[in-house]
Amino acid sequence: MNGRFIRLGETGRKTVAIRVDGKDVEALAGDTLLVAMLCSVDHVRQSEFGNEVRAGFCLMGACQDCWVWTAEGERLRACTTVVSEGLQIVTTQAEAQWANL
Repeated sequence: MNGRFIRLGETGRKTVAIRVDGKDVEALAGDTLLVAMLCSVDHVRQSEFGNEVRAGFCLMGACQDCWVWTAEGERLRACTTVVSEGLQIVTTQAEAQWANL
């Protein structure tokens, strides 16, 4: 397991297959995208201001720390988006990156 979270309960729910940066990830039905990502990958997104990675901050939709993008370019908040079968997420949007001066 490469995630930051370890699931201790509610392990009997149906699994949902999603992809994060081209990697297959299993989530559980009803999980938010943030929970699914933090159980499976080591960060939620790349910072637009440098090389740092972000892992979510408030976990309830009040901050701006967990924005990710669908493969089609739609912007989503990972903490308030419920996973769905076949969801494809990217954690870096090239045109959203700031130059490191």
